[in-house]
Amino acid sequence: MSGGQSQTAAAIVRQAARRGEYRGQTSGVSPGFVQANIAIVPAAQAELFAEYCALNAKACPVLAISEPGDPSLPELGSDIDIRHDLPCYRIYRDGELAGEANDVDALWRDDLVTFALGCSFTFEHALSEAGLSLRHVRLGRNVAMYRTSIQTAPVGPFGGPMVVSMRPFAEADVACAIAISSRFGQMHGAPVHVGEPEAIGVADLGNPDYGDAVPIEQGEVPLFWACGVTSQAALQHARLPLFLAHAPGCMLVTDLPHRTYDGAVSSGWPRPHPTIRFRRT
Repeated sequence: MSGGQSQTAAAIVRQAARRGEYRGQTSGVSPGFVQANIAIVPAAQAELFAEYCALNAKACPVLAISEPGDPSLPELGSDIDIRHDLPCYRIYRDGELAGEANDVDALWRDDLVTFALGCSFTFEHALSEAGLSLRHVRLGRNVAMYRTSIQTAPVGPFGGPMVVSMRPFAEADVACAIAISSRFGQMHGAPVHVGEPEAIGVADLGNPDYGDAVPIEQGEVPLFWACGVTSQAALQHARLPLFLAHAPGCMLVTDLPHRTYDGAVSSGWPRPHPTIRFRRT
């Protein structure tokens, strides 16, 4: 698929979300294009949050940061309007989930800064291309995500547990899945844990904290990757009066092809960390 075709496919998803016609999770949607976790925070906390993301880049790899009050993300797509282009948003007040919304235009302020973070759906695409089946995609479910006993490195008020996403693979496919995901360092890279969920504080794989439960068949091994929903856990830990985020699995579909972040083929690897352009107020 050519670049123009893929950009059009990504824009179709965003425009459908903008019109209120698409509200589902985005795993497997617009194949070939990078998706992003979204966290939207007041500018007064944005610099410290950027430092937190940099220190915990495995879980929170930053792809782009907006100017305060600017709903566009030109590095990721020419027509993005972050107030409308996600299928579903979460609204947090004082660290607690206050509700979900189909857009956040009514809550938008001129001091809000958008962080776009890398998403594991990019290496999912590569896994599928290599012939490794993803059960949650095949079943039409969201990926299973869990809060763990792994603590992130704190910065100011930001801290708390690492969230992981889980995908089961046959034992013979584990090494291949690790090698493929390792190519995508800015999309969480290799797993942080393999097997034995109890070792990272996950007591029940059938009861994820986010997303949908995915059955594990006999002879399969659960692989756990750092997940961008860690950013929401950190923002909850800070108990900000307000922050906005994507509903887990309902990502921003960008115009960037996956190969942009593929360390095996991208001549631009590694991509530079985005410049922090805002001012602390």
